Formats: sequence, structure tokens, C-alpha cells
Amino acid sequence: MELSRCGSFCMPSIPVIGFSSGPIRQCPALPQPKLGISTRLAELRRMRRSVKEVVRAGSDGFGTQTETAVVEKPKLSRFEVSAGLPTPFGATPVDGGVNFAVFSGGAVSATLCLLSPSDLRENTVSEQISLDPSINRTGDVWHVFLKGDFTNMLYGYKFEGKFSPDEGYLYDATRILLDPYAKAVISRGEYGVLGPEDNCWPQMAGTVPSNYNEFDWEGDLPLKIHHKDLIIYEMHVRGFTKHESSNCQFPGTYLGVVEKLDHLKELGINCIELMPCHEFNELEYFNYNSVLGDYRMNFWGYSTINFFSPMIRYSSAGTSNDGSSAINEFKLLIREAHKRGIEVIMDVVFNHTAEGNEAGPIVSFRGIDNSVYYMLAPKGEFYNYSGCGNTFNCNHPVVRQFIVDCLRYWVTEMHVDGFRFDLASIMTRSSRFFDLMEHAKFSFKFIIAEINYNVLFILCSSFQSLWDAINVHGNPIDGDLLTTGTPLDSPPLIDLISNDPVLRGVKLIAEAWDTGGLYQVGTFPHWGVWSEWNGKYRDIVRLFIKGTDGLSGAFAECLCGSPNLYQEGGRKPWNSINFVCAHDGFTLADLVTYNNKHNLANGEDNNDGENHNNSWNCGQEGDFASISVQRLRKRQMRNFFLCLMVSQGVPMIYMGDEYGHTKGGNNNSYCHDNYINYFRWDKKEEYSLDFYRFCRLMMKFRHESESLGLNSFPTSERLQWHGHIPGKPDWSETSRFVAFTLIDSVQGEIYIAFNTSHLPITITLPERPGHRWEPLVDTGKSAPFDFIPADDPQRGMAVSQYAHFLNANLYPMISYSSIILLLSPEIAV
Repeated sequence: MELSRCGSFCMPSIPVIGFSSGPIRQCPALPQPKLGISTRLAELRRMRRSVKEVVRAGSDGFGTQTETAVVEKPKLSRFEVSAGLPTPFGATPVDGGVNFAVFSGGAVSATLCLLSPSDLRENTVSEQISLDPSINRTGDVWHVFLKGDFTNMLYGYKFEGKFSPDEGYLYDATRILLDPYAKAVISRGEYGVLGPEDNCWPQMAGTVPSNYNEFDWEGDLPLKIHHKDLIIYEMHVRGFTKHESSNCQFPGTYLGVVEKLDHLKELGINCIELMPCHEFNELEYFNYNSVLGDYRMNFWGYSTINFFSPMIRYSSAGTSNDGSSAINEFKLLIREAHKRGIEVIMDVVFNHTAEGNEAGPIVSFRGIDNSVYYMLAPKGEFYNYSGCGNTFNCNHPVVRQFIVDCLRYWVTEMHVDGFRFDLASIMTRSSRFFDLMEHAKFSFKFIIAEINYNVLFILCSSFQSLWDAINVHGNPIDGDLLTTGTPLDSPPLIDLISNDPVLRGVKLIAEAWDTGGLYQVGTFPHWGVWSEWNGKYRDIVRLFIKGTDGLSGAFAECLCGSPNLYQEGGRKPWNSINFVCAHDGFTLADLVTYNNKHNLANGEDNNDGENHNNSWNCGQEGDFASISVQRLRKRQMRNFFLCLMVSQGVPMIYMGDEYGHTKGGNNNSYCHDNYINYFRWDKKEEYSLDFYRFCRLMMKFRHESESLGLNSFPTSERLQWHGHIPGKPDWSETSRFVAFTLIDSVQGEIYIAFNTSHLPITITLPERPGHRWEPLVDTGKSAPFDFIPADDPQRGMAVSQYAHFLNANLYPMISYSSIILLLSPEIAV
């Protein structure tokens, strides 16, 4: 995730959502009325006068008086109402009815709103059920149990409480809010289509679940593929099949992915990493883009509205059956992937939400308990370690339990095999709650055995937050106290996930950095179960392959699974997720085509996106280049891919790189729902006998080679380094050559070499009496001679052309090339 992808469009200027008499938030492209905080306060006071209020004198434990609003309960005709239970959270079918439970610590009253789909379109409500604090509240959990007809019924909540942004309170009884635990979110049904009155943010509601939408898993069980055997494919659900050349029946949907799973099977992929599939608003950045003549969209989806609901508009069924069809389509994708031996990992974004900064919309978390769900500064400002306006308060007890509940749901109910955590370093930062608790403990020298969150916040408010305007990045400070956002050695959330009996057995992958400057690659708290996106691998490999001096030793570490990062902490090579390209940044083809980003199509004057890409255009900028430059580019693409496949650790490739997809040099394509981000199936066919073939055969070779997916770091018993001469590696500052041999129980012995110099060389191969080295891969050759498998009828002819070198135990390598040689029994002449 890149800071720049959110741009200015993460900060919508109209924060009103819901069935209120005020304006609704509309698209940035449309005229927008402004509603200041003072105006909003006056509006709230006016509305509250219409509600029966009773001032109840009492003590909050600190000698101050409290005020509670009691809303008159309407007469009901459709539902039988009783107290309900405080757990589980969310809407849960049980005993012939539905139990509703939601956390809100600062609300003085709560109302359950029940809506039909037509209510949602017309901004009306079928039933409003006021919850009595003396009956329907246990601690900070509001709950109620209903019996009745819930057919096509949706729900949300209204909360009454203080509206004081400077104090972090944003309660507003005029808004209908999404339950964070809602299992399906219903709003617009079709991707990219505006809501009523061209509204980008129409009212949303959760589906009331039932037990009548069972899915036939057909005996599906977790594949439990060992980490070391994975090859991961980062995929965007819509982008994978939306292009017309996919010829899918359901393009751009979960079912579209199902239609193309056999492509991944053929390629050699056994793990898909889905870019965000939680409910998000693709119209969040909706704004006319004069450069391309279309509209900017939140295409990538790194701006979550609800973490339990799958993205409804990735479903061919849309909102039909109140979202249950979308849930079943996602389940179908998982089941069919498992049938093909492919695991599915979800990219999850627990670092921030779509509610943005102080000017953002109030959709769910912010209106339910803003000061609990977000990291706030003393005046209600949002910490922005995510670069997208707010920071999820991950290590607060309520929030971390929410995250674990969510992850468990996707594992147990949806059968996903693991998670990649976007900007995971945010999950290691201390929460606002943690700060206050620590301050109270150190100030009063006592340990809180049983914490009441409200009491604790009031207790600590006299000391103010430990926010420091100078120390905004949360760096450790002298003494025992912590600022909000300080990195923790043993973060409670990571501890909870790592030791959870359900989650400990799934794949857990951290993007071990954030946009606040915290970089934890190699040091992410791991409890022995976390892997990491190895950003250092990406940077070193890019630099070495393009011919940068002084990196031969660092490159060798990358080939071994980065033991310099992971061995000392007791981890394994497979804790390193190796990648050269991912969704943010250049594609593989663009990495060798552009020195500079070309993001004008984003409509931000090329100011967005990363400026330091470690790329090389091979001599000319852009697609139109001489034949010699084009050949070098193809060679470099093969070099990168070969490196990825022969490195210890887990290789990850980005969707489309297997045929050489280009985004025209755009390294921050977050806002494009068009050809820039669409997988080109016609191009895949065009290159099926060229680069695609090379990638497929390299993956096959990795799967078949026992030594290329080790469970421990290689030692001298298995691996030997070489230079131009066997056994004499060159680790000098000017070395651009790295070679090694690997003992392999299947292949026998493998020789792998990289020449990243601009000069050709002839190398001497290790002596193996009775055997001769023969080429399997040579990236210096064009297809089909770049990879010559044993069963290729042209193999004999290709090998014979190098017989005079091979018989002399030599091999010529052109500039910027890499090779794989295998031992073959020497035949007497």
C-alpha cells in the first residue's frame, strides 16, 4: 500500500450520511453544500428537543452528574421483543429469532432500525426499536432479541450521545449506522453505478441473517499446503476477468475468477492472494478525469467499510437475496479453488477505514464509538499512520477482539486459508487506550484488575492524552510512558492472533511497514507464525539485476531466503515472501521499460506514486524502442522471474506479469477501472509461446526441485558459491556475478548463475567426473530456447550447439543473463 494512492479524495467534505433532514454526502464531482460543526451542533440540539429527555441525577463514580436520554418506545406489530444477550456480537439467528448485539461505550441510548430494500431506496424505516438501558444493555453492549418475519429485512443502529468532535465524540441520533459485525452490506447493487439522485454514498444497511441460505461445501477441507511449497499470485477480482477478451459469462466477478481458475492451475499457482474483497465504496474517489475522459474510482479497494461483508458488487448477483447470493459466490470461489489445489489468502486492511479524516463520512465505526475505534489526538484529530486520513485503534481491547472475531469468521465460515495484512506495522502500535491505561497505572501505582473502559477514560482525562505534537510518529520517549502509536515489542493484537487456536494454523503475512515511518521487515513481532512481504528482497534484487555495484553479497542473501533477516529470530526461509512487483509500483514489464513514473492518467499532475522505483528502461524510455533494447528488456524480465523462482522463501507474482502486462509506466493505478488494470487475456494468448511459456516452465521446475523450497536455510553441505572460477566467489564492490550449485534429491545437482554486467563472460564450471553440465535455462536466448525441458524435441540440437564449450567445462554468458544447468551422465565418444 502506498500513501499516495489515497490522494485528496480520501477526505470527503460532506460528513452526513443517513436519514436526516440535513444534506447527504454526494460525489466530489457534484455541487456539495457545506455543514460546519457549529451548524451540526445546532441541528442536533433542535432534533433532541423533539425527544423526551429525562435528567437522571446520579454519580458516575467521580462526583459528576450524568444525563441520559430516554427515547419513548414505539408500539410494535411485527416483532416480539425481549432483552436478548450481549454475545455474540452482530445479528445472530437463534431459537427461532434473531439476537442483535453491538458495542457502544459512550452512547446513552440506542435504537435498532429495521428496513426493507425499498426503505433503503426511499430513505424510510419500517421499524425502530428503542433499547432500554436497564434491560437491553450489559456493560457497554446493547442487545435485543426479536421474533418475527425477517424476510428481506435489513438493519442498522442509531445512537444518542455527545456530539463533541474536539473530545472525540461523534454521536448523532439522526444517522443510521452499519453494524461492524454485519455479514452483508446492502446499498448500491451494481459496480460503478451511482445511487439515487446520483449519490455516491447512499444509505447502507446490514442484512438480517437467516439459517435458510446454507451453502454446499461438498466436503471442502483446508488444503494446508506447507508455506515452503507455495507460489502466490496477487490478484484483483474485478481486474482479472473484466476485459472483454476474457470471454467470461460473468466478467469482473467472483464467478468470473472461477471460470479462469484453470489458467492458474496450468501456470503452476497454488495460492491466490486476493486484493481487498471486504465491502468498500468504489465511488469513494468518484471524480471526472479529464486526462482519460472517464471517472476515477477506488479500484484497488484499500478503504474498507465493513470487514465481515464480502464486496457485494464483485458478485454477479449483486444485492439479490439481500447479499446471501454474494456470500455464496465467494464461497464457491474458495471451494472451486480448493478443488484445483489452490489456497486463497485475503488481503485485509485493518489499518484504517473508509471514514477518512475529520471531514470524512460517518458510516459505522465513527458514529458507534469514535474514540475506541480510532487513534485520536487530544482535540479529536485523527492520527494518520495509514496515509488515508485515520488509523484503526488496533490494540484497544474491543478493537482487537473485533479483528480476531472477523478473521475467525472468514476462516470458519468462508474457508479462506490465510491473510495478508496491509500496513501491518500499524497493528504493532500502542493504542489510545493503552496510553491511558499505562498513564493511570504509573501515576497511581496500582494495577487495574477489572477495567471499565468509561471509568478508565474519565480517570485518565485529567492527565490529558500522551499525545506529543512534536513526536507525531510515535517514537519511544524517555521513561515509562508511551505516546499514542509507539511501536510495541509484544503488541496485544499480534499476540492474540498468533496464539488463537483457530488462526494459528492459517497463513499470516505482514506488510511490515506503514506510512508513518515504521519499517519492520525482519523485525515484525512474529511468535514463530508470521511471514512478511520482504520489501528488502524486492529492492536488492531490482538493483542487482539492473547492474548496480556493491550488492553481490546482499543478492546472495536474498537467494538464500534472507537469513540475515529471519534466521536469528528462529524463523524459516518461507517466512520471507519474495516479490519483485506487486499491485502498487511498476509491473514487471514496466520495471524494464521506464526509469520514471508516468502517472498523468491519475489526474494528479504526476505528483502521486513512488519516485524511487529502482527500475531501468534498458536504454530508452517507453514502449517504442529499438529492437536491441526490446530484446534486453525481455532478457531482464526472464532474469527477474528466474531469480524469484530459484530463491529460497515463498515467491509471489503479480497478476498479468506472466505475460508482461503494462500499465504504461503508471506505478499508482489505484483509481482506474479500465484497461490499465485489466488482465489482457488476448495478450496472454499472444505471448503463450514466449514469456508466458517461460514463466510456466520455471514454476514447474521449482515445484519439481526439492532444493528450491527448503524448510531451513541452506548450509555448505548443500550449497556452494562460485565465481567465474568454481569455488571462488567474488564479493567485491564491483562484482556483478553470482553463481552457486545446489544438491537436489530430484534433479541431482543444479548450477545457477547471474551475470548482471554489461559485458559477456565465459565461466568455468565445477568439475563433476563422469558427468557433464547441460543447459536447461538461458535467459540470453529467445523462446523456445530460453527454457529447454528434457522432453523438448529440440533439446538435442540446442545442446549440441554448445558441445565444444560443455566438453571443456565452460559456458558463455552474454550480458545481463542468467542460466540454470543440470548434470547429465557423460557419454563416451
